[in-house]
Amino acid sequence: MQRNDPPSSGPVSRGPKSVTEFGPVAALAKRAGELEALDRALRQTLPSPLREQVRFANLRDGRLVFLAPSPAWASRLRLSQAQILSAAHALGVHANLVTVKVAPLPPTQTEPDRTKPLSAAAANHLKAAAASTSDPELRELFLELASVADISASRTGGTP
Repeated sequence: MQRNDPPSSGPVSRGPKSVTEFGPVAALAKRAGELEALDRALRQTLPSPLREQVRFANLRDGRLVFLAPSPAWASRLRLSQAQILSAAHALGVHANLVTVKVAPLPPTQTEPDRTKPLSAAAANHLKAAAASTSDPELRELFLELASVADISASRTGGTP
């Protein structure tokens, strides 16, 4: 027995869809863009050292919420509350209170130093490994690595 499904009322799209086609995600992206624009506009009115330290986080129920990395920066920002509210009103934002939360910035990830010189002892071990292997390709790789120590030692004035 065959099913007789009525034809669909529109074209059926197959394949991946853009994430912005989904209502909740699109609304979230729009809200994030609005908050980012408000962050730039409000912080632009602050004095230079303060502007780089604090971040605008949210606008909810007439309250502008800022994040500061330390209590000292939070106090400085609270002193600028009237200035911030004035700027918000000029932008058409209906806010009547500034709240500052202390939230340390996440630590920046540092790239490991990949240019550390190879020690002379490590170079000697690599040369010994090259001498003890019968595989010519592996021997060549060990010697190539050992030569890096020779180059870095000559740059730093040391001996390989």
